[in-house]
Amino acid sequence: MSRLPIRLHRAKDGITRATLTNGLRVVAREMHASPVVALCVWYRVGSRNEHDGITGISHWVEHMMFKGTRKYSESDLDRLVSRNGGVHNAFTWIDFTAYYETMPAGKIGLALDLEADRMVNARFDKRDVARERTVIVNERQMYENSPDFRLAEEVQAAAFKVHPYGHEVIGHACDLQAITRDDLYAHYRRYYAPNNAVVAIAGDFDARDMLAQIERRFGRLKPAPKIPPVTASEPPQKGERRVVVRGEGDTDYLALAFHAPAAIHEDYMALVALDSVLCGASGLSFFGGGTSNRSSRLSKALVDSGYAADVGGGLVPTIDPFLYTLYVTVMPGKVIGEVEDRLWDELERVRREGVTPAELEKAIKQTRAQVTFSTETATTQAFWLGFSEVIADYTWFTTFLSRLARVTPDDVSRVANRYLARDNVTVGHYLAWKDGQSAKRDKDVVHA
Repeated sequence: MSRLPIRLHRAKDGITRATLTNGLRVVAREMHASPVVALCVWYRVGSRNEHDGITGISHWVEHMMFKGTRKYSESDLDRLVSRNGGVHNAFTWIDFTAYYETMPAGKIGLALDLEADRMVNARFDKRDVARERTVIVNERQMYENSPDFRLAEEVQAAAFKVHPYGHEVIGHACDLQAITRDDLYAHYRRYYAPNNAVVAIAGDFDARDMLAQIERRFGRLKPAPKIPPVTASEPPQKGERRVVVRGEGDTDYLALAFHAPAAIHEDYMALVALDSVLCGASGLSFFGGGTSNRSSRLSKALVDSGYAADVGGGLVPTIDPFLYTLYVTVMPGKVIGEVEDRLWDELERVRREGVTPAELEKAIKQTRAQVTFSTETATTQAFWLGFSEVIADYTWFTTFLSRLARVTPDDVSRVANRYLARDNVTVGHYLAWKDGQSAKRDKDVVHA
């Protein structure tokens, strides 16, 4: 009989949390509405753990993890999961890399085997590395064709001078050409280990039996030496920064990126509420879409008045302080400087006047509906339990709505004045022109 984890905690919210002797953390939630189980294995490594010379390496390692091991070849991964009625995928982001499978309940053992095996036995064949270099360089070039990406990359780089959040997950083109097979394998061995991982699992199982299954597969894996910490701390911004990107196209884009607090900061939930008032409720940021934002403040000010085709906001929960970004698709024929002025008018109004109790109540109600709708499946539960355990602990997710409900109009006014300040912003303009229009666009960028 397999021994149980060294530390086991069964919480009142129906979630079981455990830590194996090798440091692997497990969060499990029983959900018996349908006979499926979702497994998500999280590694605390993303672009946050990179530096110049190896940017993009975490994403590249993710690609290599699908090339197989001695036990399970590349073709085995897709064939076995699909044959048994499951789906699988992975993603890399600034704070983490994650792999997931959603399987019929009786087949989840296969997913556990696959993930435990590739945690330590990925091959990194030189020919596969060469092929994936081409794939990833092409992916980078595809992104560069998007005005949204090009503007976001320049804004993010200008906003961060010290912290590695300043580069995109895909990495710099020069680094993607220079990274070697040995670089990739060393990164894998440094960060892919049970003491740097979280297993989040949700679905139709008995928690105690599931923990025993996890311990059998993962419990004998050796922990890595101490994981290198990220010690960089971005200094406070002391003045507005601006970037201009020019390129072909018919549409201009505007972005305002404000330094924002980490997910565990006391101001974070008030900023969630403020974003819902300004841009419309969107729930949690990685699964599901938001409701129509046509009744939001910024939509009324910019879209209804004909200055913008679209306006939105992005506030993503992160380990370290990141960005709250407002983005605007400028209506053809409008001068981007005038659109920016109208956006600032609305931000100054919310800083000066705050929000009404009715506005806040509506924003919280819409956000609650979005969160509830977008987290009802086993897959989304496994996602958010693991995500939260990486950036804080799983209760960040389970208490999200109760903490949001405690936000007051005074809280919203306070964070609006603290964060939506000109000295705290990086402004980005994407100016699209056809041949012969560059002189006119240079005039358009002038800000009144």
